[in-house]
Amino acid sequence: MTFRARLFLAFSALWLFLLLLTGYLAGRGVEESLKTHLLNTLLQDALRAAEAYQKGQSGALLTTGGVFLHLYTEEGEPLVLTEPRHLLPKGALEGAGETPKAFFQEGFAAALVRTPLGLLALTADTAPIEGALSALRRGLLEAFFLLFPLGLLLVYLTARLAAGPLERAAREVASRSPSRLDPIPLTLPRDEFGRMVAAVNGLLQALKEAQERERAFLAEVSHELRTPLTVLLGHLDRLERNPLDGEALEAAQRTSERMRRLVEDLLDLARGEAGWRLDLHIVDLLELAREASREQGVRVEGEALEVLGDPDRLLQALRNLIANGVRAAGREGVRVRVGREEGWALVEVEDRGPGIPEDLLPHLFQRFARGPGGGTGLGLAVAQAIARAHGGEITVESAPGRTVFRVRLPLLEEG
Repeated sequence: MTFRARLFLAFSALWLFLLLLTGYLAGRGVEESLKTHLLNTLLQDALRAAEAYQKGQSGALLTTGGVFLHLYTEEGEPLVLTEPRHLLPKGALEGAGETPKAFFQEGFAAALVRTPLGLLALTADTAPIEGALSALRRGLLEAFFLLFPLGLLLVYLTARLAAGPLERAAREVASRSPSRLDPIPLTLPRDEFGRMVAAVNGLLQALKEAQERERAFLAEVSHELRTPLTVLLGHLDRLERNPLDGEALEAAQRTSERMRRLVEDLLDLARGEAGWRLDLHIVDLLELAREASREQGVRVEGEALEVLGDPDRLLQALRNLIANGVRAAGREGVRVRVGREEGWALVEVEDRGPGIPEDLLPHLFQRFARGPGGGTGLGLAVAQAIARAHGGEITVESAPGRTVFRVRLPLLEEG
């Protein structure tokens, strides 16, 4: 069942309920009003009659039109009965007092009061009331058969108007696929439905951007793997012709090592984007920097600082930064410093290389962005992902002859 059909049925049921409730309340209200008016009229006439009998003015008694007067003995026997159909049973006469009381009997209403002459009863037919109620019911029924179809038409038009944008949006969403991620072309007010369509458009835009990044990444990876594979095949071809060509063998080994590093960096980057599971320990950042620098033959200075982190991942990030500096300036041109800065642990890797081109700086931590030192183009992206996974960040400052990478990590609070 469609949303429009459910909306139509729900509002139709509500309209039917409202019509029936209105008719019932109108009928009950009119009936209560008529009966109350009749009883009040009888009570007023009974009170006037009692006062007249008290003053001995029974002959001057006047009653409202359609009212019958009856007189009963204290024992309940009728003395005067002007309308035989309105004979009151003896049980109804019990409890009569000087204050009039009114009640209904089958087919008529009565008011009873005690007088010096006996029990005075005033009665009136309820047939006019029943006739008026019957006419009212017919009128309400005719109004129902007129208003119900008209209401159904209005409900249908309302449901169509309300569900129309949703149905168009549903068709547009159903037509979207991985090959078609353009936004839903609907201009709607900023209500709940408008915000929902805007959220879907935002999701489609995010999917489109993710798809474009994936395509660009695959193209970049294909390009980065194709070049060393071509070189490797060339060296293998030389070895096939001359198995004793040591130069070709060494070149093939270097190319294979570069491909291995590229694949490892890709895997690390993919793990970082998916969210690393860090094996957290209290780490001495100075010792970690010394270990990474020792492998490259670079000097380290600074103070011992403790951070909470994964030592293997942090060592990997420092290795990438120091290796980049060595490629750019050589071992003698790289310095590593460990210190603190406003509640942060700070590791600076400074090199005296040619510097990083200004147009490359904003993209330096993106995948396959290469500086002057070469490399796979993934090391800095992996290092940045590791730093951010630890709640920190890597920044860079570069000018000709001096480049500084700064790794900021949350400093472990003492005590």
